[in-house]
Amino acid sequence: MIRSLIIFFALLISVPVLGQQSILSGKITDSQGAPIPFTSVYINGTAQGTSANQSGYYQLRLKPGRYVVNYRLVGFKQVTDEVEISGSTSHNVQLTYEDYQLKQSGTNDEDPANAIIRNAIAKREFYLNEVKAYSNNVYIRGVQRLISAPKGMLSRGVARELQLNLQSNSILYMAEFQSQLNYEQPDKYKEVMISSKATGNYNAFNFNRAADLRINFYENIFNIEGLSPRGFVSPIADHAFKFYNYKLLGTSTENGRTIDKIQVIPIKERGPVFRGNIYIIENEWRIYGAHLYVTKQQNLNFVDTLNINQQYIPVKDNVWQPSSVSLTYSGDVLGFRYNGYILGTFSDYNLDPKFPPHFFNGEIVRVTGESAERDSVYWRQNRPVPLMPDEQRNYNIKDSIATKHDTPQFRDSLEKANNHFNPVSYIFFGDTIRHSEKRETISVNPLYDMVQYNTVEGWVVDFKPTYSKGLADGKNYTISPELRYGFENNIASINTGFTYNYDPNNQGAIYGKVGTGIYNLNNVGSVSTFLNSINSLYFKDNDLKLYRSKNIMAGTRREVTRGLLLDGNLEYAIRNALQNTSNRTVRSFPDKEFTSNNPYVPAPPLSAPLLFDQSDALTLKLSATYTFDEDYVTTPTGRIYNESKYPKIKVNYRKGIKSLFGSDVDYDYADLQVFHDHINLGIYGFSSFLITAGNFFNTNALSYPDYKWFQGNQGITFTPGINQFHFLPYYYYSNSSFVEAHYEHNFSGFLFNKIPAIGKLKLEEIVGGNFLAQKGQPNYGEIYIGVQRFFFRVDYGFVYRGEGHFDQGIKLYFGL
Repeated sequence: MIRSLIIFFALLISVPVLGQQSILSGKITDSQGAPIPFTSVYINGTAQGTSANQSGYYQLRLKPGRYVVNYRLVGFKQVTDEVEISGSTSHNVQLTYEDYQLKQSGTNDEDPANAIIRNAIAKREFYLNEVKAYSNNVYIRGVQRLISAPKGMLSRGVARELQLNLQSNSILYMAEFQSQLNYEQPDKYKEVMISSKATGNYNAFNFNRAADLRINFYENIFNIEGLSPRGFVSPIADHAFKFYNYKLLGTSTENGRTIDKIQVIPIKERGPVFRGNIYIIENEWRIYGAHLYVTKQQNLNFVDTLNINQQYIPVKDNVWQPSSVSLTYSGDVLGFRYNGYILGTFSDYNLDPKFPPHFFNGEIVRVTGESAERDSVYWRQNRPVPLMPDEQRNYNIKDSIATKHDTPQFRDSLEKANNHFNPVSYIFFGDTIRHSEKRETISVNPLYDMVQYNTVEGWVVDFKPTYSKGLADGKNYTISPELRYGFENNIASINTGFTYNYDPNNQGAIYGKVGTGIYNLNNVGSVSTFLNSINSLYFKDNDLKLYRSKNIMAGTRREVTRGLLLDGNLEYAIRNALQNTSNRTVRSFPDKEFTSNNPYVPAPPLSAPLLFDQSDALTLKLSATYTFDEDYVTTPTGRIYNESKYPKIKVNYRKGIKSLFGSDVDYDYADLQVFHDHINLGIYGFSSFLITAGNFFNTNALSYPDYKWFQGNQGITFTPGINQFHFLPYYYYSNSSFVEAHYEHNFSGFLFNKIPAIGKLKLEEIVGGNFLAQKGQPNYGEIYIGVQRFFFRVDYGFVYRGEGHFDQGIKLYFGL
């Protein structure tokens, strides 16, 4: 009995020991004692590993025992040590630079690198498709530091609050993520975020998805979202010899394998190309590692230089996968100089995962509510890469500030400060009041939109507040009243809109509107009310044509299955045409008159016949939008949908229902739309297009507000959008069959970047065209070219108006 009790208690005591993890840690340096950052550290024969930080420090959690540990970084000789681990074990490592010996090239003038690259290209597709599926653990850390700021641009009070040292590097942003990444050929991903932590605001390219950081040079084109609108050609792409020259810098031997170090040399300096070195394993012709970079000559966004270091390791039966990738960058925006790094480590590969049926269901990332709630204890126990001293200090300071600020008193005082009325901001951006505890937001439209002038109403006050309320599980509702008064036609309009998002995961909502309003005759909103006010008062050009409607409408929408969104509403409206009542201008125009509110009988301006008689309309609107291969990110507040690589299809149907409730309209209209907002064409930029074919199948009775209107433009400014024309008249409509087509392509510096003097401006070139054909009317077409930089764009267009009439013009865009 006593012996049994002794055995029982011995086993009980040993349980935590058996489950206990030890820590192997140390510093990796070169022969001069300088730290070697981002070195891969992994257990021999496994996919278990980590990476060193910027100072060369590493740590690896393992069960006690004896391990063979590999330390490897491209450009250095790999070190393999046998280490006994128990408790906290320190093991420092010194790496020496790899000695690459140059081969004898014989009498052939061609560089030996070319033959190596040809072999690597021939094996590219094999290695791209070698692994059919896998799952692994991913750790990502990103840090951005402020190097310097222009004098006077960053006050010392702001710097003190943000804990920024203006004399040395200060961390602007820091984030880290842990997730499990699952993959299946050909392009199915699903990532489950386990933990996340972030401080500050990030201003560079995206890296918050593990799949985005899995840099794969076996792909022909390399893309990082936000880095550049176009992709970059891989050094071993099928057509790589059109973009690169190669030079063999030398060879070395590691574990019986011959490694070739090859310099990658762009043929054209400003092309979509890399510079640097790529390392190829001879005979196997696989990538051993890469150290490549791109510069501002490649028309980068946010950064001037981006360095990419990637390492591969064998994970199973001579199958190699990336163990780590590091991106280091620097940039300068408006005199603010900054640099940063992004580190990704990939470990614990499972190359034979058993995914359940329907596992890849369109959800590419799942972010749980718990992932952002991990405390400092959790991160100390689970962070695979040690923090730098200033990174730990940054967390300590920001956590302390967050704790100090996480009180009802501070949040209340902060909200009062943020909700303080700013008259200058209100003129251009409106005003917003937030109550975070109640999850309420009240906003009002800006002054330039509230105070208007048009010749129908005269001076107008159009007050449009919006109230939003957040509910549980991401649900919310919005109430949008409108109070409008015209001071010269003495018409007051009051209406209220309502939307309740009851199922944010499936875009489920009910919505409605009731009241009276003044509306643009062209229901796609082709005339800006602000610009119409300016043009009317200062140039006596009153483009906007209005009518009045008393209406009530109710509708609902919901995604009924993956990719299929259904929407429908029923509206009853009493529509009345209006006439001009005002002819005010700031200055005199003795030889010029306003046009009437009837766009087809422009004169006389105050007494032209009404465009249409009163029309009572009961209208049913239905639409179905289908997104092929739709994917999304699931967050605690709902889904965020990504742009599909395939076009969308939308079917619209509109029915005027006669007699019911006195309705006098009787028509049937339908159209089919095929569109895509961003087609990635690799090194050639991206395109967008919209094609619509529609018809009125029944026109027994319809009024002007029921026609199919097109988004025209007769002004000198425009707002970019794929569904609008540049030069078409504002009030151009169809009541028969038509085909409408729009296309635009952004070259992303592909043309002008070849000219050094212009390439420094980082201009993006745009070409596009619009076309309209309808039964019984002349064909209409536009072709335009343009350039843009940040918030400025200028387009120059050629117009064909049918029957041999040609025109041309310039359009400008200013915006944020």
